[in-house]
Amino acid sequence: MHENKPCVDVLIAVFNDARTIERAARSALSDAHVNHVVVIDDASTDNTPSVVASLQEEAAGRLIYRRLEKNGGPAVARNRGLDASTAPWVAILDGDDYFLPNRMKALLDASDGADFVADDQVQIREESGETEFLIGHSALMTVDLATFVIENLSKGPRPRKEYGFLKPIMRRSFLDAHQLRYDEQLRLGEDFALYTRALAAGAVFRVVPERTYAAVVRSSSISGHHSKAALERLRESSRSLGQLPRLTDREKALLREHYEGIDARIQWLNVIDAVKCRSPAAFLSPFFIRRATSAYLAARLWEQVVLRSRKSLGLAGSQS
Repeated sequence: MHENKPCVDVLIAVFNDARTIERAARSALSDAHVNHVVVIDDASTDNTPSVVASLQEEAAGRLIYRRLEKNGGPAVARNRGLDASTAPWVAILDGDDYFLPNRMKALLDASDGADFVADDQVQIREESGETEFLIGHSALMTVDLATFVIENLSKGPRPRKEYGFLKPIMRRSFLDAHQLRYDEQLRLGEDFALYTRALAAGAVFRVVPERTYAAVVRSSSISGHHSKAALERLRESSRSLGQLPRLTDREKALLREHYEGIDARIQWLNVIDAVKCRSPAAFLSPFFIRRATSAYLAARLWEQVVLRSRKSLGLAGSQS
């Protein structure tokens, strides 16, 4: 059990989140177990600073604001938030998401002997208002490294279901003892990399069935639209994770599969570039990297054929 006093600092990295930061910050400040809310402004160009300033006036010293002069991405911002926080537990909240009531109690009640404690998520599609759960489990789980990686492997057309999207409270003493921080080279998958390193270092990672984190899902989010450079950095991170010490053969194989899945997505972008450049050699070469990559690329090409055929038929029908 936990002591009934504020013991969690909530870190909110924001970039042009003026429309949603008040909701996010208030949801954290309203939790009695939250000590400080640390807002790290990743060089916003909208009125995020003034919105946060108005909140500071009524937060009685519980809201800390840090502004970065240069945009560095969520990993950089969260690390600066870790530097500014002092509580024994740290939680991450995205600037467009929010906590539901009594979230910290549910997590802290399961925290004895754990280093990371997460809950399931209510995922809310902004465009339609439809909701679904990230995991949908009904009992307390302890997640090991192999399970965590398996649950982050690509599952085809159902995005945003990976365990890497979980937002646990993290025991600061464990992070400090193992010198764990977010990889600042990453603008994508920084949570996956941190959790994987923590699990490889022996972290106890629990997931409770409560659903008190509301994640707003947008079709335009960075998690759904990746630049080639961001994917390449994630691929190199995945390669380095597979070289961590004391991994079992199974864990190494799973991390290799994770690496190959990212590489396949990069090769698809290479195929697209080859089509634009009208280079047959560049188009064909990705198909010879590995069998799984070839199958992935063939499936993506077929999707495009079907999509274009439907569009063509629709156009023909409108002209008839």
